[in-house]
Amino acid sequence: MRGRHRGARGFTLIEVLVALAIVALALLTGLRAMGALSQLTQRQADVMLAQLCAENALIRLRLARQMPGTGDEQFVCEQGGQPFDVRLSTRPTPNPNFLRVEARIDKQGVPMLQLITVLGRY
Repeated sequence: MRGRHRGARGFTLIEVLVALAIVALALLTGLRAMGALSQLTQRQADVMLAQLCAENALIRLRLARQMPGTGDEQFVCEQGGQPFDVRLSTRPTPNPNFLRVEARIDKQGVPMLQLITVLGRY
């Protein structure tokens, strides 16, 4: 009877523990990757909403049909139910027919987007 049991051999406890450790590490790495992907997705959505705020602010200046005054302007833009801080900075250019306008968008103090354009006389 002893001869019959020698050929039938299973995994040792150490082999099972090593396999479990490898699986646990793989799952942990997967969870970290999913967390990073989730943060990246949220960041991309925030940048898209910030771009809408910047474009809306610049379009508002174009639709005014008059050259804005030089200086800074700050206001809050709400997009997607989230508040974004908008700072418009209007500066002269060497050509008096044009102004340089910079729109900087922050969310809770974190810079999200900077958009710069030139406005001309109409």
